Amino acid sequence: MCGRYTNTAGVQELNERFKVPIAGEAGQPEARLLRWGLIPAWATSAKEAYKMINARVESVATRPAYRDLIPRAARRALQLADGYYEWLKPERRRSRADTQPRQPFHFRVDGGVPFAFAAVWTPAKVGGEWTHSVALLTCPSATNGVARAIHDRMPVILADEDAQRAWLDHALGVEEALELCAPLPQERLSAAPANPALNKPGQQPEGPELLVAPASAPSAKDAPLPLC
Repeated sequence: MCGRYTNTAGVQELNERFKVPIAGEAGQPEARLLRWGLIPAWATSAKEAYKMINARVESVATRPAYRDLIPRAARRALQLADGYYEWLKPERRRSRADTQPRQPFHFRVDGGVPFAFAAVWTPAKVGGEWTHSVALLTCPSATNGVARAIHDRMPVILADEDAQRAWLDHALGVEEALELCAPLPQERLSAAPANPALNKPGQQPEGPELLVAPASAPSAKDAPLPLC
């Protein structure tokens, strides 16, 4: 889940909200470009990275690829965004002959302000070159009716500055870090239908038109549970 997200905020807005320089002082948070899809430090190939874009909160402290990352603040990260996509699961099993496109929904926090996903990252030397890669954490959506209406899981969203600072705090242990990984409260999340062109990554141009659903798209009221 959570395979696509948006970040339409400008550099100035992100700087004002997160106050993190591109190159920070040693030991301080800094902004970097990372490859999405974790490549474990012991990996010999990057071909499996697409399967590791998400890390489940329930197993991030025990799975070999992640367990050495979550205890270390230096390997915890904030992935900046202002929205994410999820696809409405059909009530019936889809067949190969089914031509109806899956309907994506665009989720926003607090009306569309930038926020941060909780993430873990690691460097890995593959093919003689260093690569820095990242995975976003996900949690069950059972307590968030907006997310639950579309999918049974959701990304871990750290929407407030205190939670963001805590996630990067070197004094925070594994248990305390995982306590931050709760579903965002329902009243802070909203969802709207997006353009099914999202179903064809690489075949459609990236741009604001992907946020606009066609007139025939299902609305929020067509989801299996009510959205707020």
